[in-house]
Amino acid sequence: MYFTGIIIAICTFLTIGIWHPIVIKTEYYWGTKPWIIYLLVGVASIIAALFIENTMISAIVGVFGASALWGIGELFEQKKRVERGWFPKNPKRHGLLAILLFGALTTSVAQELQVKININTQQVGTSDKSVFENLQQTLEQWMNERQWTDLQFQQNERIVVSFNLTVTKYDKANNRIQTTAMIQANRPVWNSSYTTILYNNKDANFDFDFAQFDQLNYNDEQIDNQLTALMAYYAYLIIGLNLDSFSPLGGTDVLQRCMQLTNNAQDLGFSGWKAFETSRNRFAIINDYLDEAMKPFRQLQYDYYRKGLDEMAQNAERGRTNVTEALQLLKKAHEEKPLSLLPQIWTDYKRDELANIYKGKGTAKEKEAVYDLLFNINASQSNAWNKIKE
Repeated sequence: MYFTGIIIAICTFLTIGIWHPIVIKTEYYWGTKPWIIYLLVGVASIIAALFIENTMISAIVGVFGASALWGIGELFEQKKRVERGWFPKNPKRHGLLAILLFGALTTSVAQELQVKININTQQVGTSDKSVFENLQQTLEQWMNERQWTDLQFQQNERIVVSFNLTVTKYDKANNRIQTTAMIQANRPVWNSSYTTILYNNKDANFDFDFAQFDQLNYNDEQIDNQLTALMAYYAYLIIGLNLDSFSPLGGTDVLQRCMQLTNNAQDLGFSGWKAFETSRNRFAIINDYLDEAMKPFRQLQYDYYRKGLDEMAQNAERGRTNVTEALQLLKKAHEEKPLSLLPQIWTDYKRDELANIYKGKGTAKEKEAVYDLLFNINASQSNAWNKIKE
């Protein structure tokens, strides 16, 4: 039997696979300018193949050269993908340095989240803080070292998340810890130093069991631990929201995993997982977010962040206009499902940002329309909305 053809086929497959991330990294760090390097590498490889006597090596070198030439077209296609929001745009793109072209591939791939845990024990007044110190360290290490999806995040792309836990009751004998949690996730605005809030909400039933030096394990298919279920829920929810902000409905798969987790956590015996408990519990949040009637709200994530805030760094007028148009999706979602609290929660943590976007800017007509829209959705934030008119 002759294996030359199979070996060449395998090498061709691997070569194409290698060039795909090279193209993505090249566009991210240097744009389309390095196309000339691709051309030189491709032509040089093909010419070299003509002078290599060994058939197999000659074929492999030729395939490498052809892939480099193919990469030129892919480089410009990647630019279009970035413009459509399918891939992140690098806010600090470096100049063209040919020697670093392939070195970019070695940039360390990180987990999706960068989590900080803060625990306040003043209400329980315990003198022994060691269990809570161990809880903080365990959660931070577990969340920051775990890979939640197959997506590749660079270190500077990790989603910054904070969990601020206030302990309201501690049953040391049964290792039961009752807390309320404020969870916040931030998203960088491209081409600026500004960071915007992606998610902020209070979980009033963030209760779980934890003994000092417990080891955390998690499996999507077997939800048997409240603490890991809580952390996994917010990991999936926040990653899904982040993906939605870069691509229309881009977080669907991850959000569905969050919904599946919620369904599988029904029998854990803790509040927050079941339907109809409250309109603001964990079930309500993810169920509403995936509801067909709330699709405008999910589209809002992309239009507001990607087309609005990201654009404002380069063109404030156009970005603000896009934000105004995006808010119509918020209105539509509220009209489609008026009992959902998602629009109210969103405007709660967006109030200051929205006020700053319009304060002293835009036409009187635009400001009045935005004020009316936001006031009708969340009248409790009227002080912030009044600043829009200034």
